[in-house]
Amino acid sequence: MARSRKTPPNIPAIAEKLFGKPERRYLNRELSWLAFNARVIEEANNVRHPLLERVRFLSISASNMDEFFMVRVAGLNDQLKWDNPEPSHDGMSPAQQLTKILARAGELMQWQQESWLTLRAELAGQGIEVLDAAAFDEGALNESDMAWLKAYFFNNIFATLTPIAIDPAHPFPFLPNRSMSAIFDLRHQERGKRMIAVLPFPNKLGRFVKLPARHGKGAHPSSVRLVQTETLIQIFLDSLFPGYEVLASGTFRVLRDSDLEVSDEAEDLVRTYEKAVKDRKRGEVIRLKVARHMTPFLQRFVAEKLEVPPEYIIEVEGMLGLAALSELCDIDRPDLKFLPYTPRYPERISDFNGDCLAAIAAKDIVIHHPYESFDVVVQFLRQAAQDEDVISIKQTLYRTSNNSSIVKALVEAAESGKAVTAVVELSARFDEEANIRWARDLEHAGAQVVYGIVNMKTHAKISLVTKRIHKENGETSLKSYVHFGTGNYHPVTAKIYTDLSFFTCDPELCRDAAVLFNYLTGYAPPVGFSKLIMAPHNMRETFMALIDNEIAHARAGRPASIWAKMNALVDSQMMDALYRASTEGVKIDLVVRGVCCLRPGIKGLSENIRIKSIVGRFLEHSRIYCFGNGHAMPSNKARVFISSADWMNRNLSRRVEFMVEIENATVHEQVLDQIMAANMLDNLQSWEMDGDGHYARLQPGDHPFSAHEYFMTNPSLSGRGKALKQSFPSLRSGGVSGGGLMGYGAKPEASVNEKDKA
Repeated sequence: MARSRKTPPNIPAIAEKLFGKPERRYLNRELSWLAFNARVIEEANNVRHPLLERVRFLSISASNMDEFFMVRVAGLNDQLKWDNPEPSHDGMSPAQQLTKILARAGELMQWQQESWLTLRAELAGQGIEVLDAAAFDEGALNESDMAWLKAYFFNNIFATLTPIAIDPAHPFPFLPNRSMSAIFDLRHQERGKRMIAVLPFPNKLGRFVKLPARHGKGAHPSSVRLVQTETLIQIFLDSLFPGYEVLASGTFRVLRDSDLEVSDEAEDLVRTYEKAVKDRKRGEVIRLKVARHMTPFLQRFVAEKLEVPPEYIIEVEGMLGLAALSELCDIDRPDLKFLPYTPRYPERISDFNGDCLAAIAAKDIVIHHPYESFDVVVQFLRQAAQDEDVISIKQTLYRTSNNSSIVKALVEAAESGKAVTAVVELSARFDEEANIRWARDLEHAGAQVVYGIVNMKTHAKISLVTKRIHKENGETSLKSYVHFGTGNYHPVTAKIYTDLSFFTCDPELCRDAAVLFNYLTGYAPPVGFSKLIMAPHNMRETFMALIDNEIAHARAGRPASIWAKMNALVDSQMMDALYRASTEGVKIDLVVRGVCCLRPGIKGLSENIRIKSIVGRFLEHSRIYCFGNGHAMPSNKARVFISSADWMNRNLSRRVEFMVEIENATVHEQVLDQIMAANMLDNLQSWEMDGDGHYARLQPGDHPFSAHEYFMTNPSLSGRGKALKQSFPSLRSGGVSGGGLMGYGAKPEASVNEKDKA
């Protein structure tokens, strides 16, 4: 029955009634990020995963934590220095946030160390031993082992080390970001003179040394013995400080403020970013991690020299720099890793003898990475570079690999005389140096290189190829091909990030893409779009209109629903719009991998909103937005969009982003009925969020379903060729182990690891 009320709900008033202050309708962004990293740590303890993959998850969680401090915590510290620091959208001051963040981060770091102890014991049970100093004291190594280690130390490590005595002639050394060092309190054995010395560990020095395999009775057939580099240095310390007695020692690790600040008035962006990157390496120390056994005297000495206040110091009981555990994942033990997966090459492309341009000209296609090969994107550009009839290539570059096949194709195209335009985004965090290098290479090849809009990051991933077509009557015309990607032009991350590559020859979308490139290169006003939706031009307004449309359907008594998949939900205007839609009866299902500041399931405010997060073998990265349009989901009448943008203020207001509606029926069915439906059904790698920001892992019940495994075993719809006739299992009802979307709401576990709820 249609509703009679026409006045829109007053969301701030409803929230104030439920929570007190209006700001309490949102969760804190930083605490939400820490909740995401807790889910990553949980995967390190998930026995469903192979053992070395669990080690990889722990390494990822540690790397995540480093970046969190280098960027987010550093930003809050900077805010404390302002006269009027702006509160977060949940109403907390920077100081209040830091208090809660540091407490929670401390709990998670302790959990990481506990997880490493568990994993280390399990690795030993599988023949992979990580030996510490205690193993040397207990005689776990024989004379042959010690001789080998001594030779290894002097041949591969000794020459890289630079012990530095701290005195008026030898100032305390500069220690780079993420570096680890040791400090020693020494006394000369003959003269009795005391000395403090610092030993920086080269960043490119590996953290683990692999001993030769043991043979003979009792040896594990695949045994691996490893010694941490810092342990090895400790064993042969006499060679670094001959004649000195070590009174005390300790290792420590430095994290520095790594955010870049670039003036809007910079005349030469490349030179400015080059300087900013160099300055970042010398940023203020934001976190000093010290081994717990370090004496108070040495700890104070390091803190004083690095100008680190006490609140920036954290004592670690265990291994410093857990991110280095990624080295263990290179051990050749396939039995302890995920089964190898080779991405499919879309049969549609093969039907055209590998001619990507011909396949795209015949019909729109979506490539679903990493299940389908990123090589399609590379071949698209490579073939365009080699095609004599291709006139121009326009490309945005945000992130790509060091030895980028994408950049090589663009260089080849420019050198062959094609008009190549590259919009290189210099401010892709931690990839600035690589981006500057690509820009130089492209300029040298003859490409036109621009850096987008000052003070507005170009985050859209678009490639536009224009080709001369020869007709039978001798005339020629121009045809354009466009690629829209939800991820980066990065062949390495494309193997682990789930993303979509949408290829089309739709004349209106191709013309819109050209308009967007004109805006990026010449500030031409982005007006006259036929189909393309762009931030900050009209994306937010489009989302608001789509949500209002669902509210109108709900009021009219028709089905009203929203399905959306994104990496982060932070924007307050979007959250208020979703709250408003929920109070009007719109059913909202969100898959938010990381940060989510909306409170779902609150009676009277968000009881129609369900939020889940998927964390597993692959990193969920694609952005998909679906609106029922008056029909029950999934429906071929629903409006389906893919985008480069998350629902964050920076994406919608301060970045150049794209959104494209999927109109081709096959691609529409693939994105909605296959990709989004599988995400909704997943109950093996899914966590459901409650209104307090806590997450509970779903129980699979009688119908276990993994979206990742489903995509690995079923070809995509638009990528199937003529030879592949079978259809994928229906996900609408009864097609997956007897389950289906009609009952996809698996119940969360009654309890989860209490560390995640602390």
